[in-house]
Amino acid sequence: MAAQSITKGNEKSKTMEVPLVEQDGAHLSKSIPRLETFLRFFGFCQYSVLTFVISWLSFLLLGIVLPVFMIKFSASAYVEKYQINSFEFQILVFQSLAAAISLVCISHNLRKYGVRNFLFVDRSHGYITEFRDEYIKKIHDFFFLLAVWVIPCLLLKIVLEVIRIIHVHRDPWWQSVLISIALIISWTYSIIIFLSGCALFNLLCNVQVIHFENYGKLLERDMDVSVYIEEHIRLTRYLSKISHRFRIFFILEILVVTASQVVALFQTTGNKDIITLTNGGDFVISCIAELVGIIICLHAAAKATHRAQGVASIAAKWHSLVTCNSSDAAITSSSGNLEAPNIASLLRVDCSESDLESVDYMPMPTNTQLTSSYNKRQAFVTYLQSNPGGFSVFGWRIERTLINTIFFLEISLVLFVLGQTITFTSE
Repeated sequence: MAAQSITKGNEKSKTMEVPLVEQDGAHLSKSIPRLETFLRFFGFCQYSVLTFVISWLSFLLLGIVLPVFMIKFSASAYVEKYQINSFEFQILVFQSLAAAISLVCISHNLRKYGVRNFLFVDRSHGYITEFRDEYIKKIHDFFFLLAVWVIPCLLLKIVLEVIRIIHVHRDPWWQSVLISIALIISWTYSIIIFLSGCALFNLLCNVQVIHFENYGKLLERDMDVSVYIEEHIRLTRYLSKISHRFRIFFILEILVVTASQVVALFQTTGNKDIITLTNGGDFVISCIAELVGIIICLHAAAKATHRAQGVASIAAKWHSLVTCNSSDAAITSSSGNLEAPNIASLLRVDCSESDLESVDYMPMPTNTQLTSSYNKRQAFVTYLQSNPGGFSVFGWRIERTLINTIFFLEISLVLFVLGQTITFTSE
């Protein structure tokens, strides 16, 4: 009777687990289409000629034509009206370039791979069940990150336009209100396009961070070392794909945002008698939004690189603990009599001109080609130390050293601009 009750209890627990797994799968199946709907609404999902035309027509009308027309049509009480309008056009140019780069790069990848393959969340992937909750949380964090930065910047933009209507308006009042509403809509659309690309890159890196953070748990299992190496090769291969897909996006956005900041700083410091908070507030808001996007990208890339490089430390600690607790007395046995396998030939990769073909996955060597367990672990640790992985741009790995270099270059550029525009004379 006790055995029957135990078997019945196990059957009930199994029947309880299956609906929970299916329910989690349903949540993931809802989260990804919700993300795809958002991307489709803002024109990133250009799967057909019709959606491609609609997406770029919307971008041209809302992101370029509408603000240009409103800037030309708006009246100003300043004598330097032409110069103020030229400043606003400069802001618009860089803002549109940043949004266009984001739209082109993200739409190209989505059209080529689809949302699931783009995020490396394939239905046939064996880790969906294990990391499903983390995937759902990261997708929710994508929308939260956008809301955290878009809403405050939008509120600042609305306050700026209200101040502008109060100080600089034209009769009748409804024309000034309509102009401000049109400018707010255009600005919000362009900033959402730009920040969505940065947040998508952040989401993609965080999905890979999930696996690197759980790599230590994989080492706790009693598995063959070749499985650990195979899993690490798979993860580094995904990071290599992300690097190849986003390197142009990364470089162009940094160049555009840097040029935008330099121009904004040059105009605000070089024309301090003309530009005030009322007519130059767009400089501040646009600079904040653009800097936030670049910081999001740098933080995501550095985080992925840091987690990938931390795997070697975890594996070295695991190797030390296993070796110290091992009861093998012959870990330094006569393995030198065996011929070492030609690992280079087994893991040879066809380095072609294509970005993705250059990181093609190759099968692992069989267990019979490896020596003792100690030598296996030592080879595994050596492999991880020699292949740290991480997000890289044309061989430059995004980590703290490179970020510090970028920071000091930006500071030097800022000081150069200030030296050209702000001068102090002593009487």
